Amino acid sequence: MIETIIFDLDDTLYPSSSGIWSLIRERIDSFMIDQLGYNEKDVPATREKFFRTYGTTLRGLETVHHIDPVEYLKFVHNIPLDRYLIPNHKLISVLEGIPQRKVIFTNGDRWHAKRVLDALSISKFFGDIVDIMDISPYCKPMKEAFAIALEKFKIGDYQQTLLVDDNIRNIETAKKLGLKTVLVSENAHHIDLDILTINKIEDIQLIFQTI
Repeated sequence: MIETIIFDLDDTLYPSSSGIWSLIRERIDSFMIDQLGYNEKDVPATREKFFRTYGTTLRGLETVHHIDPVEYLKFVHNIPLDRYLIPNHKLISVLEGIPQRKVIFTNGDRWHAKRVLDALSISKFFGDIVDIMDISPYCKPMKEAFAIALEKFKIGDYQQTLLVDDNIRNIETAKKLGLKTVLVSENAHHIDLDILTINKIEDIQLIFQTI
């Protein structure tokens, strides 16, 4: 019954334990300190406040400081991905066995998404990308962001669409809109039993028996 699978990118197509988010977070902190003059000790709390209030640090910084989002995204995603990601041959095999249309919906930018997909050697499987610039001024988990993405993907029947994401807030929004969902979590035992969950993206092939 599933026609399109919408995949998140970071901490979904690779494990959250990879260390990549730590690198990005360090770059975000550096941007806030060096470019905007934040005190180092205040950055973690401010970043968390932006995330909770605006959905992402980027949207918070855009709202409060009117930063250039392109400049910010290039800075925070300028990390050595090749030191942390290698071609994932198991995932390649899994994706080859899934005939449904596959697309990317990310709160990151298109350049970063393509770098991640290339590093994992899975770019060929994804026909389209909707990134944070495409859904401006919104971001996941806002329903407005999903509405824009679903329109850009030309998705009509939400019941035939599956979202695969590591963020439970994104999952909750998608479920309210009528999409089917799968949460990717390395700590699945902490998750609500009503949410279909897998421990790693390579297990995605197993869920088609249950949705």
